[in-house]
Amino acid sequence: MILGVVLGGQAPVLVAVTDEVPLWPVARAVARTAERACVALDLSRSGTAPVAAIRVGGRCPPALHPRVGSGVATIVRGGHGVTGRPLAPLDTEAVRRFAATCGLTDFAVTATGSPMLADHELEVAAAIRAEVPDARITLSYEFGQPGLREREADTISNAALCPEAGRIADEVARELPGVPAYFARSGGGLVSAHYFRRYPQACYQGAEACVRRGRAALAADPARVVSDELAAAYGATLGRPVAQVERIVQARGQVELDRELQRARDEALTRVVSAGAAPGSAWIAETMVNPMSYLPDGLYRVRVKGEGVPP
Repeated sequence: MILGVVLGGQAPVLVAVTDEVPLWPVARAVARTAERACVALDLSRSGTAPVAAIRVGGRCPPALHPRVGSGVATIVRGGHGVTGRPLAPLDTEAVRRFAATCGLTDFAVTATGSPMLADHELEVAAAIRAEVPDARITLSYEFGQPGLREREADTISNAALCPEAGRIADEVARELPGVPAYFARSGGGLVSAHYFRRYPQACYQGAEACVRRGRAALAADPARVVSDELAAAYGATLGRPVAQVERIVQARGQVELDRELQRARDEALTRVVSAGAAPGSAWIAETMVNPMSYLPDGLYRVRVKGEGVPP
C-alpha cells in the first residue's frame, strides 16, 4: 500500500492506494503500515526564517541589492564571468566577518558566474562553516538559473524555507514512524525527505502539480467525484523520484560538449539517488542543450533531468 498525504489544511488528507486503486478515508493505524508515504503540500503560505544573504560580485545600486525581507545581506568582492574567467579574488575575510556578526544560521550564497564555475560559492560555504559550524547553507549554483537575480531569489527563498521544511519532515516522521516519506516536486515527481529538507524550494507548489495529475488519472471514472485535496493525495502517489541539473558549459567542438554532457548526466543520476531512487534504478529522462546567443561561441545552457524508482 502507498499512502498519499496532503498537508496544509485543517487536517491531513490521506488516500491509500493498492494496485492503483485509491481508497479513503484511511485510519491512522492503517496509514502506519504503508510501504511509503507521498506528501503533497504548497509552501507559499509556510513560515520563513530570516536569511543572511551573501552575493559575490561587483558593486551595484541599492535598488539591485539582494532582497532578504527581515534578514541581512552583503556583497563581497569576487565572482566569475560567464566563461569562467575570474573577475576578482574572493574577499574571504569579508565573508568571515559577515558570518560571525550577522547572528543568523540560514545562509544564501550567490556568486556571479557560478552556473559556469561554482568555486567561489564553495569557498564562501567553507568560510561560513568556519565561523558558524551549525549553519544551513544554500548555494545558488545548485538551482541553475543563468540570471543572477532569478537565481539569487530562488536561493534566498530556499534558505528561508529550510527550517519549516525540517519541521514538516519531522512531523511526518512522528506521525508515520518507520514509513519512508517522499515529497512532491513543483514540476512533478518526488524527492526524499532528506532532499526536501535541503531543497524545499523544489517542492514550493507540489500540491498544485499533484492536483492536475490526480484529476487526470481519476477522470476515467466519471462516477467518482473528488475534491482537489483528495485528487492531490492520489496524484502524489503516482510520482517517482526526480532530480535535474542545469549548468552553463563551454565546449570547443563536439568532443568537449559530449564530455560536459556526460558530467551533467552523472551528476543528475547522483542527485536522483539522493532524491530517493533505489541505487541502480536511475536513468536520464531528458537532456536539453541550447547554444547561448549574444555570447562567445562555445557556450551552452545544459539541462539534464533524471528519474528513478523508489526502493
